[in-house]
Amino acid sequence: MKVFRGLPDAGARLPCALTIGNFDGVHRGHQALLARMRDAATRLGVQTAVMTFEPHPREFFAAAAGDPTRAPRRIANLRDKLRSLSEAGVDRVVVEHFSAHFAAMPADEFIEKVLVHGLHVKWLIVGEDFCFGARRAGNIALLKQGGAALGFKVETLPTVMQDDVRISSSAVRAALAAGDFSAARQLLGHTYRISGHVMHGQKLGRTLGFPTLNLRIGHKRPAVSGIFIVRVHGLAAQPLPGVASMGVRPTVDDSGRVLLETHVFDFDRECYGELVQIEFLQKLRDEEHYPDLPTLKAAIASDADKARAWFARNADALAATDRI
Repeated sequence: MKVFRGLPDAGARLPCALTIGNFDGVHRGHQALLARMRDAATRLGVQTAVMTFEPHPREFFAAAAGDPTRAPRRIANLRDKLRSLSEAGVDRVVVEHFSAHFAAMPADEFIEKVLVHGLHVKWLIVGEDFCFGARRAGNIALLKQGGAALGFKVETLPTVMQDDVRISSSAVRAALAAGDFSAARQLLGHTYRISGHVMHGQKLGRTLGFPTLNLRIGHKRPAVSGIFIVRVHGLAAQPLPGVASMGVRPTVDDSGRVLLETHVFDFDRECYGELVQIEFLQKLRDEEHYPDLPTLKAAIASDADKARAWFARNADALAATDRI
């Protein structure tokens, strides 16, 4: 899969079947849309392409309004989004920098300059509520009108439902915020994971007797926060059990930086720079502030004991899931 930061150069532009969206989490609704796009691309003999945005448009507008808490919580980082799109069979991804200039682009200009000249779109699929252009003035009717005039076809995908629940990024965020990883798995089609390269930390965990793998989170509003039972993929042939903390570490750090720290049970190897995936299995509790390090250490020990007991109870179920 080729990834472009912004529109491809003229020599790299190829006719494509395209879809546009944030694709946060690449959930089962997104997967249905991507499958339709693959079918169309095969029929037309063109490549599949996705245009997505960084930052999330709502993050941009929230920051511009001076209230970042209005931005949605992020399900996936860009690396995980791109991995999911690659696994879905996408040939090309355009990561468009969402800026004031891009937000102000008139809808008709977006159709002509971005879709037709910039991406050579021949077939486009979007959700039924898709809007675009300055002040979201563009809609499906305008897209179809532009497609008829400029040589591309437009289709829409109805909302994908699970029972009576709309499959959406908002529904995934709600499940993750509630610590309901079973519901999140049903919406995503897989367990919830976050990947990243192991980085150096303050070595405080090692001092406390609980060394951790540290992954920096590039955004300040992750979809999960607290203490979790997890498994780590990428360090051994089989996933390794552990306990993780996602948050701002209020007892030892006042910078506000979000960090994912994972203590892997019975593991003692330096792995700085290695790419790992942290698989979230169950939430233990929310993040807390402790008055001193001995109290923090006791809380970590209690979390580790609970996680070990959970793994002992669920060993057979995990093994069966891994075989699927």
